[in-house]
Amino acid sequence: MIMKNNSRQIFIGLSVLFAQLILGATRVAAEPVMITVSKGFGLSLFASDLGDAKQLALGTNGTLFVGSYKKGIITALVDANQDGRVDKRYVVAKGLHYPEAIAFHDGALYIAEDERIIKLVDIESRLKRPGRPKEVYDRLPGNTKKSRRSMRFGPDGRLYIAIGSPCNVCEPAAPFGSIIAINVHTGESEQVVSGVRRVGAFDWSPKKEELWFSELGRDWMGDNLPPDELNKVSIVGAHYGFPYVHATNIAEPAYDKPKNLTVVAPEFELPAHVGPLGLHFYRGKQFPERYHNKMFIAENGSWNRSSKVGYQIVFLDISDKHAIKRSTVVSFLDGEFPVARPYSILTAPDGAMYISDDLKGSVYRLFYKNAPKNQSQDND
Repeated sequence: MIMKNNSRQIFIGLSVLFAQLILGATRVAAEPVMITVSKGFGLSLFASDLGDAKQLALGTNGTLFVGSYKKGIITALVDANQDGRVDKRYVVAKGLHYPEAIAFHDGALYIAEDERIIKLVDIESRLKRPGRPKEVYDRLPGNTKKSRRSMRFGPDGRLYIAIGSPCNVCEPAAPFGSIIAINVHTGESEQVVSGVRRVGAFDWSPKKEELWFSELGRDWMGDNLPPDELNKVSIVGAHYGFPYVHATNIAEPAYDKPKNLTVVAPEFELPAHVGPLGLHFYRGKQFPERYHNKMFIAENGSWNRSSKVGYQIVFLDISDKHAIKRSTVVSFLDGEFPVARPYSILTAPDGAMYISDDLKGSVYRLFYKNAPKNQSQDND
């Protein structure tokens, strides 16, 4: 069944069995849950039973790695016949302490846990027997349970890691509340960004290689304050306001901004509490051209608001300088019922998009229905 709504189409073609067994719905068969997908797109289940599936990393050979924060494991997913559904899975690391931040580079999988970063070398050729991890950095501040992280390699070959503030509102000691860049060969590090509460995710624009990051605003200022943020890095070491200023100009009651502190305002304000935990520039060719090299955000959804917001994948149309429009591509919110909580997004090898869900432990595959065959992703 298909219904039109605000020039979009709501696809209710998910079977009741899929909704109840795969998505964990508690509704009766007469009331199947609904996922809203923009016209022309389709959504399928790539893999399930992954714990609280959080950050994703993609190997050179197409292996998808998924970090589980609570289970303390990293799972490798292989689609051997390239039919859009996982064929083989391997637990390549276990017994880790909150390993949500992962990254892939030069054949190795990098994992951040507590005070260190480790790597599994030649991992795609050793999925059954990964071997012992090697430590590459040991100066993270720890307190991972309260200070959440995200991580990926930059165009300059350095490993960038965002280290969240371990509080709702405080003056965190460095490197909390920052993004740092690490040379994994020498161990040298540089603070790239400061004055942030919690960076959900970050990525570089494919054409200009500008670093963009999403930030979650503080809690307990009401349903609509402060906005979550989308920021761009123009000056290394710049301060983005936390805890003194939220969003563009919302003053923090508990702290006065230092007089000589220059604060960078956000490029775009998102609604409060949407939880922008995934940010990714689409690098494939399967989607229509208007989406090529453009930004998508995974909004994990609100948890402390009187009515729910977020729980969706949005597309941000960005001009040469600014984000100018935000539109929903996939909504996992059926009324007040969350079907999934999207966490991380990546371009798949065939040009589709992977979406992790930390509510039900699944990975979805967003694809364009009428795309030509063999539309692969662009090289980073």
